[in-house]
Amino acid sequence: MMELSVVRDLVAIFGVIGGFTYYALTVRNAQRTRELTLKAQEHTLETRQAQMFMQIYNASHNDPSYLDAQRRCFELQINSYEDYLRVQENEDDRKALGRVGMFYEGLGVLVKEGYVSIRLVALLMTGTTRMLWEGLWKSWVEEGREKMNYPRYRSEAEFLYNELMKYIEENPELKT
Repeated sequence: MMELSVVRDLVAIFGVIGGFTYYALTVRNAQRTRELTLKAQEHTLETRQAQMFMQIYNASHNDPSYLDAQRRCFELQINSYEDYLRVQENEDDRKALGRVGMFYEGLGVLVKEGYVSIRLVALLMTGTTRMLWEGLWKSWVEEGREKMNYPRYRSEAEFLYNELMKYIEENPELKT
């Protein structure tokens, strides 16, 4: 009789151990599945960011009309708000400034909202971004904001430039 009681207790103990082991394995498997799903989602996000960035880049830097506008901007001499107003009198110059400026405003928004990584901008567009901000906008935009009563004028392009400079400081191998 004693042996039957021991066997029954052993079966109950092994049943509890088996149930606990099954539960632990199920929880661990669910955790691995969550981790793999998270990694897949991160990879998908990175891929989408890269695709979006390349679409933006192709619609601008691979578009001859955009490149013409950008070239025209590089040729302009704007060192003050008065220079900016003078340049605005020429329709082609005004359109070129608007097209290039709005491209960088839009890209700044996408970087600010996390849709495009500043790393992508740094790897592909550091030179032009710096040349445009440092050589075209920086010298007069603050005065222009005040005089136009438009405090956010080119603010997203400025944000993009500032983020790019921070990123380059943290990654000196990307300095141009």
